[in-house]
Amino acid sequence: MAQIIDGKAISAQIKEECKEKVAALKAEGKSIALAVIQVGNDPASSVYVRNKKRACEYIGIESISYELPEETTQEELLALIGQLNEREDCNGILVQLPLPKQIDEDTVIRAIDPKKDVDGFHPQSVGALCIGQPGFLSCTPAGIIQLLKRSGISIEGKECVVIGRSNIVGKPMAILLLRENGTVTVTHSRTKDLKEVCKRADILVVAIGKPKMITREYVKEGAVVIDVGIHRLEGNKLCGDVDFEDVEPVCSAITPVPGGVGPMTIAMLMNNCVESLSLS
Repeated sequence: MAQIIDGKAISAQIKEECKEKVAALKAEGKSIALAVIQVGNDPASSVYVRNKKRACEYIGIESISYELPEETTQEELLALIGQLNEREDCNGILVQLPLPKQIDEDTVIRAIDPKKDVDGFHPQSVGALCIGQPGFLSCTPAGIIQLLKRSGISIEGKECVVIGRSNIVGKPMAILLLRENGTVTVTHSRTKDLKEVCKRADILVVAIGKPKMITREYVKEGAVVIDVGIHRLEGNKLCGDVDFEDVEPVCSAITPVPGGVGPMTIAMLMNNCVESLSLS
């Protein structure tokens, strides 16, 4: 039986640690506030924003909320970000993605002060990650590192394969695994012999965006499998990029969907908010 890596339990640990730190900071007269901006009312975005607000409330971080209409212009959004960059009572700025088509996401990400970039998406944050300088880490990859460490899974010297090369997960994931002394291969849609490359992995991180694509044919006996994907199937059932029932018997540890990687993203966002005081 594979070890089921419990993201809910590990994210709860991290939130408790953040809560203790926030209480200690409050005792010193220091408070933390996160500005969350949502443009439009995309249902999935609304769920994420609501969960982020709940996490802030639980940990003791003030949540400054902006719910802007779908027709908001790029200039209006950039003006709001400019104001929040200047506000001393705002430690972190989060713009919920995706944005409506009239707004360029890259321009918006670059407009956020890197000292308040708690999502870790700003080019300066990414550059700091690449060369090992202090800065915010992208939340999902940072959460995956915590899942592995807190489950007693060593990364050092292991063959690590990442499926997917997105700026939000694949690329920063590869860098963080390298930082932990893993030997890292990044695969993508043009990779030849994907199954053979994946079967080398001691740790396989799957962020490909295709439901149940990864079956046991991709997985080495005894590998650790981290599933970043989340998809809604018929009947409202959730699944990941990994065919859990097929892969679980052959691996040594695996994250479920839901309850694996998902809860870690918000936990690491809260951790970044706490860290924002030392970076400001």
